[in-house]
Amino acid sequence: MSIRDFIGYIMGLILFVVLIPIIMWKLSGDIHPGMAQTAILAVLTLGGIGLSIWSIVYMRLVGRGNPMDAFNHEVAPRTSQLMTRGPYRICRNPMLLGVFIYYIGLLIYLRSWQAVVVFVLYAIIMMVQVGREEKRLEEDFGDEYREYKKKTKKIIPFVW
Repeated sequence: MSIRDFIGYIMGLILFVVLIPIIMWKLSGDIHPGMAQTAILAVLTLGGIGLSIWSIVYMRLVGRGNPMDAFNHEVAPRTSQLMTRGPYRICRNPMLLGVFIYYIGLLIYLRSWQAVVVFVLYAIIMMVQVGREEKRLEEDFGDEYREYKKKTKKIIPFVW
């Protein structure tokens, strides 16, 4: 792994796992979560972050890269083949699904409209990013990607 790759992964960790949740928490004010909210947060954090890590590791080992472009700026090396197995059988964006699961745990834990606003803004930005990424994947993989899109939901398995 090159230093550039390492920096890209660290930046993702800091932004998605630390910084955005801190913003949600700070904006939420004085919170008093119960044991149930704490347990739900723990389960969804483990599941969500686990799915994201599985997706990253799978893509790194099998695809020898990562599909992530941050608004047309390559953050990590692109894969040379389309990923359709492993976590990519669940949905086309399992890393994002994992982060969404984690954030839903945070929303349950924080129980504040401010955290919901941060989540909605994040989701909108990520949907724009996913749209751009999907255009690039169609350019890179053509009909293979279009077939994958027909068979596999964008983010939420069996739904969307």
